[in-house]
Amino acid sequence: MIETVRNAWKIPDLRKKLLFVIFALLVFRLGSAVPVPFVNGEVFANQMNAMSGTIFGLLGAMNGTAFSQATVFALGVQPYINSSIIVQLLTVAIPALERLQKEGGEEGRKKIAAITRYVTVAIAVLQGFGYYTLIKTAGASSGVSVLDTTGVPGWWAAIVIIVSFTAGSAFIMWLGEQITEFGIGNGISIILFAGILSRGPSMVRYMIVGVQNWANGVTTEGAFRLHPVGIVAILIGMLAMVVFIVFIQNAERRIPVQYAKRVVGRKMYGGQSSHLPLKVNMTGVMPIIFAQAIASLPATIGAFVPSSRTPGTGWYTFLQIFDTTSVFYIVVYFLLILGFSYFYSTMQFNPVEVANNLKKNGGFVPGFRPGKPTADFIQKVLGKITFFGAIYLSVIAIAPIVTGALVNNSSLAIGGTSVIIVVGVALETTKAMEAQMLMRHYKGFLE
Repeated sequence: MIETVRNAWKIPDLRKKLLFVIFALLVFRLGSAVPVPFVNGEVFANQMNAMSGTIFGLLGAMNGTAFSQATVFALGVQPYINSSIIVQLLTVAIPALERLQKEGGEEGRKKIAAITRYVTVAIAVLQGFGYYTLIKTAGASSGVSVLDTTGVPGWWAAIVIIVSFTAGSAFIMWLGEQITEFGIGNGISIILFAGILSRGPSMVRYMIVGVQNWANGVTTEGAFRLHPVGIVAILIGMLAMVVFIVFIQNAERRIPVQYAKRVVGRKMYGGQSSHLPLKVNMTGVMPIIFAQAIASLPATIGAFVPSSRTPGTGWYTFLQIFDTTSVFYIVVYFLLILGFSYFYSTMQFNPVEVANNLKKNGGFVPGFRPGKPTADFIQKVLGKITFFGAIYLSVIAIAPIVTGALVNNSSLAIGGTSVIIVVGVALETTKAMEAQMLMRHYKGFLE
């Protein structure tokens, strides 16, 4: 990857694209530090540390430090991602949108992109309102004021905060589109990549504090203590996880396809052999995100109930069952990842449609008749690789939870999701740079 970036930097055109990406990410990081009016970011960050096991911990991992500090870019790319998923599902469910996507051409794609933008703004407004409610509730439940509305009506402060969050999300969406058009790679993915990496310094500092607590013999309840050997083990585990993710991300099952010969005029076409690639992890990280959002729902609801923090109450006992380190939570999490992996793979890949397209183009899978037998065979292969991909996602997602339980650090429970996204975006961007260099016939790369 480093060699690819160095080769791309030598090409003036690609150097401009890389500089544009760097400038855009600089703007993103600056916006992530701009505070929203009427909100005390430091006090709210302390409140968010107690919610690391809830869905807010997941959102914080996806959006970086901006979410926990309630800055202008606190919502990050989540509204756009949610909008893209909703529009994608609606495209399958609504025939008009499906025709627009398949038969509309470039104009149809532009209309779907416009619909996605409008839905993004609507979702940003709803999430901004929910985020404002969270800020208000967090201050009321702790007795420490997070909102500073001195001399300003409460309704006006609410409007300003919600509009600020919505505008920040819309700007990030626009910035991601600019990176895609004038930079290299997918802009939204690169911004998500930068947001996750922004938490790196705080995690390093947290581990240093853990080692210092161990060296000083701190035994206070709730204090994080980490043996120096634990850091080495964590680093080796993360390196092994990265290697494993890279291997699976590039793995695919290739179904051989043979095209029949046909004579058109005086020329003969077809007869060549090809293959149909099926990626082992075609669902990406989406099953983990959906599964974690549902599995952490009880803890999220409990975060708004003050009695959930009192031992002996019903809410407290119920939330202990769904604690991120409990066996019950791990089993539910595992089953949800399996279910969403199969659900999302069916949304991404339609064996019947693929079999029909092969039949129309004179292609067939050796040993299977065109049509339904081919579709059944592809469905069988898809089920096998989906199961393996689901197991892979489950291992990546659960391994940090077990590690967090061993070192008494629940914030590691979201590490697997972050690593998959970071590695996936890095591989995707590297391939985009390689494609750009191949397109320009860069001899140094081809050699």
